[in-house]
Amino acid sequence: MARYTGPRQRIARRFGEPIFGPSRVLSRKNYAPGIHGRFKRANKLSEYGRQLMEKQKAKYIYGVLERQFRRFFEKASRMKGNTGENLLQLLERRLDTVVYRMGFARTRPGARQLVNHGHIYVNGRSVTIPSYLVAPGDVISFSPKARQREALCKVFDEQSGRQKYPWIEIRKAEYAGTFLYVPSRSEIPENIQERLIVELYSK
Repeated sequence: MARYTGPRQRIARRFGEPIFGPSRVLSRKNYAPGIHGRFKRANKLSEYGRQLMEKQKAKYIYGVLERQFRRFFEKASRMKGNTGENLLQLLERRLDTVVYRMGFARTRPGARQLVNHGHIYVNGRSVTIPSYLVAPGDVISFSPKARQREALCKVFDEQSGRQKYPWIEIRKAEYAGTFLYVPSRSEIPENIQERLIVELYSK
């Protein structure tokens, strides 16, 4: 299955943000990678460059490639309401994102792997598609086999309380959680200027 497998910290340094999680490398080298990284100036970017960078950042944060990201945008543009907000809401409904938010994994790539390997159930059924869109009321849980794996349960016990999201209800004793509702833009914590993405695709 297609996914980005290149160096992550170089990407984080390019955007100047810890988009893959806390990074000691980024704190030591808070400039763009490459021989000229120290001397690049952000204000030299054109408007198109800013729009492209924002789209690339969103793709890396949510772990999707260009074709799939484009499909999400086209679906968002057909929905009622603000296209940029619709796009982020669709990305937040991805099963791998929900699994990550609930604390089943430490990282989004880790959450994607859990889904691919059949360790995640949705409403009591195995779902192995990371891009599966979760609906309000869906119950996400470990598979019976996953609950027998001490390492997976330990991660959930550690991560499930790291940050609370109002649209997610977690039941630690059951190794499960419920996706209560689709979050509004103000509730989504990612630092993404979706307006620039809409402008880019609207050209």
